[in-house]
Amino acid sequence: GIRRILLIRHGESLGNIDERAYGKTADWQIPLTKRGREQARIAGKKVASHIMPSKQSAQSSSKSNNKDGDIFFYVSPYLRTRQTLREILSEIPKEKILGIREDPRISEQQFGNFQSHHTMQDNKATRVDFGRFYYRFPEGGESGFDVYNRVSGFIGTLKRDSSEYYDNDAKEEEEDYSTTICIVTHGLSLRLFLMRWFQYSVHEFERSYNPKNAAVVCLERAPGGWFELSAVDRIAMGFPSYHEQERFRFIHDYSLLDKSSW
Repeated sequence: GIRRILLIRHGESLGNIDERAYGKTADWQIPLTKRGREQARIAGKKVASHIMPSKQSAQSSSKSNNKDGDIFFYVSPYLRTRQTLREILSEIPKEKILGIREDPRISEQQFGNFQSHHTMQDNKATRVDFGRFYYRFPEGGESGFDVYNRVSGFIGTLKRDSSEYYDNDAKEEEEDYSTTICIVTHGLSLRLFLMRWFQYSVHEFERSYNPKNAAVVCLERAPGGWFELSAVDRIAMGFPSYHEQERFRFIHDYSLLDKSSW
């Protein structure tokens, strides 16, 4: 079964350093910068550290099954995420890789087609006032809510894949969770994945931040079988701790239902 889920935002792209690039190049064809490739390579080393045990732990688990430490990758079709994955893969032994699958549902939020820099700046300023989750970019763009819906569908697929492909033949009582899932995606899609997985409220999402380029966000399976978001990652993105989530506080404080700002 799945031991952990690693969510990775793409490395620095040309659009991250010069937003005018979106006016000349389709968003999904924006490449990484040289620095972005270096960031992705470092991310690859972090991913490898999760699936490649130290010599001491390897000796202690020498009798474990040979699937221990395997990894399966999902990647957004965007060039910058694919290039990020390529650099990550350079750090991962091929025998550890169960598979690689592209999935459009973890793509970047759609902002329209070729983007006028000045128009996009105005739209993003309006989004701050309106709210990132429900603001829909004009001329064929998406809202955060749209991305949330397609990421929710992806999570359903991930869970079905878990039952079909990642569960090994070990007995259930042994709790032999050995597979790492690595998802290479975009900042907003990553946060909306977490929002859906952990049932954060819209207000909690609005108070959160994108992780840095090539950040590796880790969800580890807890002894009870559920997944926990790394405290370091949670704090860096501005999400509340489990017991502080609004979904638990509503029943004790109805006034939260009147809240209209974040």
